[in-house]
Amino acid sequence: MLYEQSIIVVRAAVTTDDYGNEQDDWGVAASRTPVEGVNVQPQGGSSEDTDDRQLTVTGWRLYTPRGMDLNLRETDRVEAWGTTMQVVGKVARWPAPGGGVHHIEADLREVD
Repeated sequence: MLYEQSIIVVRAAVTTDDYGNEQDDWGVAASRTPVEGVNVQPQGGSSEDTDDRQLTVTGWRLYTPRGMDLNLRETDRVEAWGTTMQVVGKVARWPAPGGGVHHIEADLREVD
């Protein structure tokens, strides 16, 4: 049952505003790459912040199977099950004996 989930890796396009500053464009210009055969599991539970408004933050962990390197950056987002999650921190690429990548792991955060 592991590695049977599908996700979409969303990468922002870089645009320039009226003042010449680069900014991320998460709209229509963002690239969307479907990926099959991964595993996304809950990690760390959820936390709530009720100071200014109701906010729930849920942690997830993305794993790829052995031998699968995924073009995923810490600036990307991941879509799955109708929700969007941010990549948190660096993507861990575990080395394989003899070279290459054994698998990757990435922390994700869903904010509602």
